[in-house]
Order: sequence, then C-alpha cells, then structure tokens
Amino acid sequence: MSISDRKIPNVLITGTPGTGKTTLSELLATVTGFQHIVVGDLVKQKELHDGYDEEFDTYILNEDKLNDELEDMLVEGGKIVDFHSCEVFPERFFDIVVLLQTDNSKLYKRLAARGYSQKKITENVECEIMQVVMEEVYDSYKEEIIIRLPSDTVEQMEQNISVIQEKIESYIQAHSA
Repeated sequence: MSISDRKIPNVLITGTPGTGKTTLSELLATVTGFQHIVVGDLVKQKELHDGYDEEFDTYILNEDKLNDELEDMLVEGGKIVDFHSCEVFPERFFDIVVLLQTDNSKLYKRLAARGYSQKKITENVECEIMQVVMEEVYDSYKEEIIIRLPSDTVEQMEQNISVIQEKIESYIQAHSA
C-alpha cells in the first residue's frame, strides 16, 4: 500500500508551543482510536536529532531521520501527529491538518506555568503574534485540508474534537467508495 492509498486519514495537530496540541491530540486519540505520536518524544526516544541546543533548551531535529521514521508509521493511516512545526514533513504524510491558535495572554501564562525561560516564552509568544506557524501551514498544505481552531478554553477544545471528528468521518466516507 502506498501512502496515497490509505482509507483512514493521518491528522497533524500543529501550533505554537502552549496552544494545546498534546491535550487535544490525547483526547482525539481516545475518541477515534487513532494512535497519538508526539514528535518531540519520538525524536528523543529514537535519537532523531543532531544534539541538544542549550540556548533554546531543545533538541536539534534531524528532519531526514524523523521523516524516514514516520514514513512507515503513517502508511496505513489512523495516526495523530503532534508537533509545533509542519514544514519539516512531506505534504503526502497528512490528510487533515489542524492549526491551534491561542490568545497571547493565555499562551504566556501556559508557557510560564511550564517553567519556560523568559527568552523561550517571549520567542513563542512572538511566534504566535506573527502567526509563524499559520504561515507555515498555509505554505505547506492545501487549504481544503486545513482546519484553524481557537484553543483558549475547555469548551473550545470539546468543540474542536467534534469538528475534527466530522472531518475524519468525511475523509473516511470519501475514500471508502
């Protein structure tokens, strides 16, 4: 089976750190039965990096290693991939791309609660203000597979699950004929 023949979609949940990607992905995996892949964890576990950047407190991603690892995992579909960037992935990997966006004051509080350095908080809040991830999403994927969702409240998260479930069901119906 080639990656383009899958009948069950792969979903990318993306957005600036602190927008709720992991929480939404975990909930979505629970209601859909899809497998949740946290790219940051995968990078650490499988050593898909080129070392650690102390200044930015993060691993230096090796995109080739990551995409080689993900390629086989994504062939059958039914995966929810959770990562703050999308431009590292080939377009063929995902059938639905969800962009989460959060009000900057809420984002600041979430990142501070994680214990992020002031530099890292400022960088991520500026990234959200400048809509860096949104620009990446629209530059990397066809508009018809993108879903932009607000991620400020629990109520919005519950609504977001419903919206994504509907998109998944539509994809499955369209590809099972």
